[in-house]
Amino acid sequence: MSQSIDRRVVLIALTTLSAMPAQANSARLKVYRSPTCGCCMGWVRHMERDGFSVDVINQTDLAPIKRSAGVPESLESCHTAFIDGYVVEGHVPAKSVRKLLSERPDIIGIAVAEMPTGSPGMEVPGARLEPFKVMTIPKNGAPSVFVDFPNGYRT
Repeated sequence: MSQSIDRRVVLIALTTLSAMPAQANSARLKVYRSPTCGCCMGWVRHMERDGFSVDVINQTDLAPIKRSAGVPESLESCHTAFIDGYVVEGHVPAKSVRKLLSERPDIIGIAVAEMPTGSPGMEVPGARLEPFKVMTIPKNGAPSVFVDFPNGYRT
């Protein structure tokens, strides 16, 4: 009898856990941004809505952070973030960060160069969504496409 109760408890627990929303990686996202940049805070809110815990550090000169992190100039954007040993540069969608954390490729991180209209934090009501690519920041070699958003991004 106690064995069937134990199984029932385990089944109830598993059912309850599977119904819960997926949580972000336990690591905190640390975001360096210019204190005057509003789109960066839009991206931070996007990440928080997706379950990430975020620490924001306001800094007027981000170039040294980008250089020391290994972000190539061709992939730079307005903010630089770090999570669980990876760099996340620019307006990268949360689902791409989740993919990075689940696949754990041997790269420095991922980036969305510049600030494409419609990317998280760059939403403009009524504006046409720009296609963009989330690129890898490799340890060696050329960046490659990590995730392609050929029709832009919709939340």
